[in-house]
Amino acid sequence: MSSSAPLRETTGTVGRWLARAVQRVTASPLGAYQSAVVRIGVSATCLLFLLREWPHRHELYGPDGPWSWGMARRLISNNDAFTVLMWSDSTIWFETVYVLTLVSAALLTVGWRTRATSVLFMAGVLSLQNRSIFMGDGGDNVIHLMALYLVLTRCARVWSLDARRKANEAARPDSEAARPTDDDGRPARDVTGIVLWAVLGCVLVPSTFLGGLGGTWWLPSLLWLLWLGNGAWWALGRYAPGHELRALFDVLANLAHNASLLVIMAEVCLIYATAGWYKIQGSRWQDGTAIYYPLKLDYFAPWPGLSGLVASSALAVMVLTYATVIVQVAFPFTLFNRRVKNVLLVLMIGEHAGIAVLLGLPFFSMAMIAADAVFLPTVFLLWLGHRVSLGRQRLFTRTAGRFRLPGQRRAGPGDEEATRSGDGTGHTLVG
Repeated sequence: MSSSAPLRETTGTVGRWLARAVQRVTASPLGAYQSAVVRIGVSATCLLFLLREWPHRHELYGPDGPWSWGMARRLISNNDAFTVLMWSDSTIWFETVYVLTLVSAALLTVGWRTRATSVLFMAGVLSLQNRSIFMGDGGDNVIHLMALYLVLTRCARVWSLDARRKANEAARPDSEAARPTDDDGRPARDVTGIVLWAVLGCVLVPSTFLGGLGGTWWLPSLLWLLWLGNGAWWALGRYAPGHELRALFDVLANLAHNASLLVIMAEVCLIYATAGWYKIQGSRWQDGTAIYYPLKLDYFAPWPGLSGLVASSALAVMVLTYATVIVQVAFPFTLFNRRVKNVLLVLMIGEHAGIAVLLGLPFFSMAMIAADAVFLPTVFLLWLGHRVSLGRQRLFTRTAGRFRLPGQRRAGPGDEEATRSGDGTGHTLVG
C-alpha cells in the first residue's frame, strides 16, 4: 500500500503536465511573432524576385522560355503537379497569373486578408515553379514549401493589417454610436470578405470539376477544406458567436497553426542536417578548401575584389569551410539549449548574408533567413518591432515637420449624426 501512493502521485503529476500541454497547444496559436516574420520574409523574397525578373518573365516561366508549354504539359501529365498556367497557353493568361502572384505576395507581406492572400500566394508560387521546374534553386524550394505551410498558420496575429483592423475594432467605444453591429446586435456584415470568398469559390468549383487542380488528391481537399471552413467560421461568428462549434473551430485552427509551425521547424532542421552530413562526405570539405572554389567562379563573383581577398587567405577559407559544416550539423542538436541555439542561429544568418554578398545569391539567402526566423526568440522580435516602430515614428515626425498640414476643423452638429450612421466592420470572412 505504501508503494501505491508515490505511483498515484507520479501518475497525477504526469496527468497534470499533459493537461497543461494540451491546454497550451489548443488554447492559442504559439509563435505569433515567429510566424509573422516567416510570412513577411517569404512573401517579400518572392515579391522582390518576381519584380527583378519582370523583364525576363517570358523566358523564365512564359511562352518564350526554352521549356515550352507543350513540354511542361507532357511532364505535368506524368508527375501530376499543379499549375494554373496549364489551363491555357495564352500570353494574356500568363500575364494575369504573374501579376496576381505579385499582388498576392505584396498583400501577404503587409498581412491584408491573410486567409485569402495566403491561398492565392501558394497557388501562384506553385503555378510558376511547376511550370518551369529547371529554373529554380534551393531558395525556390524553400519558398515552395513555406508557401504550403503558411496557408495553415495564423500568421497575421501581429504585424499585419488584419491585426491592426481587429485592434481598431476592439478599441472603439462600447457604445451604440460606435459599435460595429447591426440593429439586432450581431456583428456587421463583412462585405469585402464575402466578395473574396465568393470569387474564390467561383474559381474553385469549375477548376475542381474540370480537372484543373493537378492529379493529386490532397490539393483539392485542402482548398475545399479551407474554403468551406472559412465560410463556416464567418457564419458562426455572425449568427452564433457563442456556440460550441465556434470554440471547436478555434481549437482546430490553433492545432493546425501549431502543427504547421512544428513542421516548419522540422523542415529547417532537415535542410541543415542533410546539407551538413552530405558536406562531410566530400573530400574538399574534409580538407578545408571547399569554400575556395565557388569564390573563384566568375558566375558567382559579383564583387571580384572582395571574393579574391577572401580566397587569398588560406586561414579564412579553412575556418569558413569547417565552420559551415559544424554549424549545419550541430544546429538540430542545440534546440534544447536556448543560448547555444541562439549563437548558432546568428552564425547561420551571418553565413547566408555572406553568401548573398560574396556569391551573389541574395534571394536564396533571404529565403533561408526567413525560414531561420522561426527559431528567433520572442524577446528579440519584440525589441526589433519596438525599434522599427520608433524609427517609423521619427520618420513620420520629420516628414510632418517639413509639410504643414491644415488643422483639424471643429466638429459640427452634423458630424455626430454622420458618426452614428457610419458602418463598421465585425467578424471577417476572409482575413
